[in-house]
Amino acid sequence: MRTTRLLAGALISVLALSGCGGGGDGSGAKGGAAPSAPAAVDRAEPLAARDIAAPHLPTTVDSADGRKVEVASAERIVPLSGSLSEIVFSLGLGGHVVARDVTATFEQAAKLPVVTRAHDVSAESVLSLKPTLVLAESTTGPAEAIGQIRAAGIPLVVVSPAKTLADVGLRITAVAGSLGVPGAGQKLTARTEERISAVRKGVPAPPDGKKPRVAFLYLRGSAAVYLLGGADSGAPSLLAAAGAADAGEASGLRKDFTPLTSEALVKAAPDAILVMRKGLTSVGGIDGLLKIPGVAQTPAGLDRRIVSIDDGVLLNYGPRTDEVLKSLVDQLYKGTK
Repeated sequence: MRTTRLLAGALISVLALSGCGGGGDGSGAKGGAAPSAPAAVDRAEPLAARDIAAPHLPTTVDSADGRKVEVASAERIVPLSGSLSEIVFSLGLGGHVVARDVTATFEQAAKLPVVTRAHDVSAESVLSLKPTLVLAESTTGPAEAIGQIRAAGIPLVVVSPAKTLADVGLRITAVAGSLGVPGAGQKLTARTEERISAVRKGVPAPPDGKKPRVAFLYLRGSAAVYLLGGADSGAPSLLAAAGAADAGEASGLRKDFTPLTSEALVKAAPDAILVMRKGLTSVGGIDGLLKIPGVAQTPAGLDRRIVSIDDGVLLNYGPRTDEVLKSLVDQLYKGTK
C-alpha cells in the first residue's frame, strides 16, 4: 500500500486527466441500473453581486500548519488546489486569481497558467507570477517547494483538508478570512449549507428499509491501479448524507484506500459502486469496470448499478457539494422511488 502522500498524488493525477473522453461509457444499463448522469457544465457559481465584498486587509490568520500569517494584499492569489480555487471564485474574487493547479478544472479557471507538475508544486512557476497570497492544502507539496515560496516572503496560508460535510463551512471560512472577506464567507457558507440541507430532505427512504451499501472505487486504468475506499477516503460522509452506507468502511476498512481484490469486494458486498467519471472512462466504462476481478460478482455488478460523478467536484466538500449530493442521490435511487 502506498503512503498517503503518494496516494494523494495518484488521485490528483486522475483528476488531471483531460483526454479521456470519446464515445459512450459502455454502460448498456439494464434492469434497475442507474446509468451515468450526463456531465453538467463545470462552472463555479459566484455569490450574488450584492454579497461580494472588497478584501479588508491587512489581516493576520491562523494557518492549519500552526503558523500565524499576515496577509496584506489579495491582488494576486494562487490557490494550490481545485477546491481552494473554487472557493475563491465563489467568493467573487476569481479576477484576482493568477494561476491554478491541475485539479482546478472548472470553466472560469481553465485559461490560467498551471503551476504544478503532475501533483507537485513548482515553486519557480508560482514565484514568477509575483503572488501576494498563496493558499495551500496541508497535503500540498513537496515540502521544499512550500519552503521556497515562504522563504521568498510570500504569505502562504495552509487550509485543513476536507473529509466530511462538516468541513465545508470551515474551509470556506478559512479561505474567506485569509482574503479579508469574512462577511462574504458567511454568505457563501449559508448558501452552501442551505442547498445541502434541501437536497438531504429529498433523500428517499430505501424501499426495503436497509441503507444501500456503496463502495467507492478509485480507478486509474492506464496504470492498472484499482483501490477500494475505506473509512478515511472522504466518501463516507457524503454517502451517509445520501442515506447510504460506505461499503468499505462497513466491511472494516479503517484507512483511506486499500488495493482492490476479489476478497475485499466480496466482504464489502456493495449494492452500488461510486466512481469518478474520468476514472470510469479510463477502464472502458461500465463494461470495462465489470471485467475487473470480483466486480461483476457483487450485487452492484450484477445490477450494473454504477454511480459516476465528475472528478473535479466529487470529494471537494466545497460550494458545489449540494450538486454532488443531488447527483449521487438521483443516480443511486433511480428506478427505486
